[in-house]
Amino acid sequence: MFFSDPRKLKIPTKEESLPGRSDRMSVPDLHFVSGHRIVPPFPSGMERALFGMGCFWGAEKMFWLCDGVYSTAVGYAAGHTPNPSYYEVCSGRTGHNEVVQVVFDPKRLRYEDLLRVFWEGHDPTQGMRQGADSGTQYRSGIYCHTPNHRQLAEASLSAYQKELRSAGYGAITTEILDAPEFYYAEAYHQQYLAKNPDGYCGHGGTGVSCPIGIKRAL
Repeated sequence: MFFSDPRKLKIPTKEESLPGRSDRMSVPDLHFVSGHRIVPPFPSGMERALFGMGCFWGAEKMFWLCDGVYSTAVGYAAGHTPNPSYYEVCSGRTGHNEVVQVVFDPKRLRYEDLLRVFWEGHDPTQGMRQGADSGTQYRSGIYCHTPNHRQLAEASLSAYQKELRSAGYGAITTEILDAPEFYYAEAYHQQYLAKNPDGYCGHGGTGVSCPIGIKRAL
């Protein structure tokens, strides 16, 4: 039987969170798979998206495989602790979520299509967990860089909720927020499944198709 620490299932307040540090995480400039930049500056015209959907190793791979994605990077967001380490995030005392930053070309790939990958790539009804992974860092989240992205995200949630309910699933627990600061995860986490092809993934969607982006399926 799987047991989880109940303290890791509640996002701590700022006062309860670890202090963190001012130094940023050192990461490679270039993507291990594509060779493109994972840190700014990015090419002109690129847009960014930020998603939390469980363990970021498998989530990142889903997005780097999409045609029109320039680069991906994993990190931490939507918490309180500045520049946290992986072990601090795992403690449940930072408030951060494991997230994937997606840099994409909107002329080749719509934000709606990324939303479809997000919804179909995990179970967004599980609260502070994803499969066997339990804790606030595994919650479902969409963090929006523009008002238009937020509008599209909220519309996609409403549309997918109808599909999930028809399939017998409960309420979506995904948080939709304006994009907070993104803190890069340690270098060994970046493109982890490309470096470790047999590594842990832990992702499994609901099997329910999302109506968003169907006309331009990936």
